[in-house]
Amino acid sequence: MNETPYPPPPPRQAQIRVSLPARTPWVTYGLIFVTIGVYILQFLSQSIFNADIPAFWGMKINFLIRSGEYWRLVTPLFLHGSIFHIGFNMYALAIIGMDLERQMGHGRYAALYFLSGFAGNVFSFLFSSSPSLGSSTAIFGVLAAEGVFLFQNRALFGERANRALKNVLTIAGINLLIGLSPGIDNWGHLGGLLGGVVFAWFASPRWVLDGIYPTFSLRDSKETRDVFLGALL
Repeated sequence: MNETPYPPPPPRQAQIRVSLPARTPWVTYGLIFVTIGVYILQFLSQSIFNADIPAFWGMKINFLIRSGEYWRLVTPLFLHGSIFHIGFNMYALAIIGMDLERQMGHGRYAALYFLSGFAGNVFSFLFSSSPSLGSSTAIFGVLAAEGVFLFQNRALFGERANRALKNVLTIAGINLLIGLSPGIDNWGHLGGLLGGVVFAWFASPRWVLDGIYPTFSLRDSKETRDVFLGALL
């Protein structure tokens, strides 16, 4: 009696353990804490003086920037127009920012946040005459940096990175479309997005495996000069 041989089972894939960064996202916590604190001051100011004094001194107003009040290209990041406005932005910052800060480290992440916000407000200053405020310029930069990080490390994270990258692109596209509605500073969003892409392209970690099988750690192949180059651009 002839027996039909069965093909051998496929070889089992080796398990590789990788130590991921485990940093506490102190910068994200601090940004949320300070931003909420400023909004409380805005609320109290309106309740007591019937005027939003923090917004008056800090929001993006073009003719005041031209007169030399250049801090208005940064201070709008801590100001918001409503509880819904700050709630949505802080939720987005917590969801996206905490994980990205663990990957990038505190210093690079803080630089990303403020440079993206600055770039967004510069774009708004150049292309929109309307006053504006809000941290969404910086948050669009954080979202863009998450996309760049996933793209540059797609070989390491595989299909998981591809799915997450598609989600990032979808979220960015939907929010830019929403930004076409009246009263939303889409130029600021676009500027923050581009600022985040440029900075992260040079400064975002590009992980390589380092160590001896079966335990590996991640080593960032980017150098300090790459971070400075991203900041300067």
